[in-house]
Amino acid sequence: MRLISLFVCAIAGAALMARGQDAAQSTVDLHAKTSPENPPAAIPASSPELPELSQLDEIFKQTSLGKTADAYRMHVEWRKLQNQVANDPAVVAAKKTAQSARTDLEKRKRLGDYYKIYYERMQALAASPEMKAALDGLKAGHLAMLVQPRVRPTPSPASSATPAPSATPAGSPIEAVEPPLPSSR
Repeated sequence: MRLISLFVCAIAGAALMARGQDAAQSTVDLHAKTSPENPPAAIPASSPELPELSQLDEIFKQTSLGKTADAYRMHVEWRKLQNQVANDPAVVAAKKTAQSARTDLEKRKRLGDYYKIYYERMQALAASPEMKAALDGLKAGHLAMLVQPRVRPTPSPASSATPAPSATPAGSPIEAVEPPLPSSR
């Protein structure tokens, strides 16, 4: 029974497809006919001229495409500036000087000088004010990492007059005894 119903459906489908081709006229002209009485519509002279392609490109470069696109554009511009400044002789020399520091304090001071030189060069090459503002933020962030607010300051000469606290409290049964000095024979 299924075979007969499947066969009837196939014949009906073929008949419908064959009849579908007859629906269109055989002499259809796809091109619009223009007559002298009915000219094609022209652009009115009073309408503003359309901008050229280069002007449209500039308009789309200036408009925001979203936070992600703006961040990506800033990152690409920052990388270009970074690549241009990387081989600058003053920047390379400041970096080598910072790497050759012997103490932590000296290295932090030299890194501060390096970041100042590095970001000054990048700002000189930056074209947009947004990029210059971003570079100011990056520079401030790098310089802020060099500050160590929890490090104790070195004692000043005025505070050295006060005695340093001893390891044992005064009047305790254990007195601080200094080790004997080595004798010279």
